[in-house]
Amino acid sequence: MVAGWEWDETLFSGTAAHYRRGRLPYAPGLAAALARELRLDGRGRLLDVGCGPGTVALELAHLFGETVGVDPDREMLAEARREAVERGVDDKARWVRARAEELPAGLGTFTVAAFAQSFHWMDRDLVAATTRAVLEPGGSLVHISDLKTENRSADGLPYPAVPYAAIDDLVRHYLGPVRRAGRGVLARGTPGGEAAVLARAGFSGPRRLVVPGGQALERTPDDVVAWAFSMSFSAPHLFGPRLDDFEADLRRLLRETSAAGRFSERRPSTEVFVWGKDATGPGREPPYGKGLPSPGPAP
Repeated sequence: MVAGWEWDETLFSGTAAHYRRGRLPYAPGLAAALARELRLDGRGRLLDVGCGPGTVALELAHLFGETVGVDPDREMLAEARREAVERGVDDKARWVRARAEELPAGLGTFTVAAFAQSFHWMDRDLVAATTRAVLEPGGSLVHISDLKTENRSADGLPYPAVPYAAIDDLVRHYLGPVRRAGRGVLARGTPGGEAAVLARAGFSGPRRLVVPGGQALERTPDDVVAWAFSMSFSAPHLFGPRLDDFEADLRRLLRETSAAGRFSERRPSTEVFVWGKDATGPGREPPYGKGLPSPGPAP
């Protein structure tokens, strides 16, 4: 856990309605890359821990016989249920309101457990150990995130880039210089070092996949406002009675940045680390990969 900070239920309060519009999508081909890497065939069970509105769970649902999404936020799970119905997969998707620290919660065992930009909010050593316990022999934990090291310049695209640095300055003007998170603050941000945590829990690996992004996206001011309100550090509830003032100033900034009312950016690449629960002991190759080379970064 982050030193000096404790999770509380307001962390993502009010953000769920903005998630799908505001957050940038994962790279196309993520599901196909995982299907190849893990030899997924429409059977087995997926556990998405910290599933939010079901972004990854629903993207991967067709690769499993059952998908279970776990999240402590009621609004996030309501969005996930609605989207599952729209996609016609509600008969094979289940949504459970619980914190990751409450696993296994009577949910049974799983073929794959996914953490998509959620692990850093958790008691990571505890959650890693309980996740390994609910994985079947030879199962996998997949840690999914945007690739942080790439340059996603909007150079050559038709509209100005989203002014993220100026938006950060505006958030700090309203909420103070230290990043907000629920009822607390994160003076040093969220922790890294996931590899050490997962190795301590007994996982083997990892194998790294990069699913390429870079596709041009066109964003509207409404999209960018939704992005801001989807983030924990600028969740709507943090602004209190100044919420309307913040939104007005944000929209003014966006008008000043793009007279056309459009912004360009590039879809991020997706980085995946695959960790194994070996059926034959620590450090050995899991059964689904035995005798087969790792595909490495996706082409």
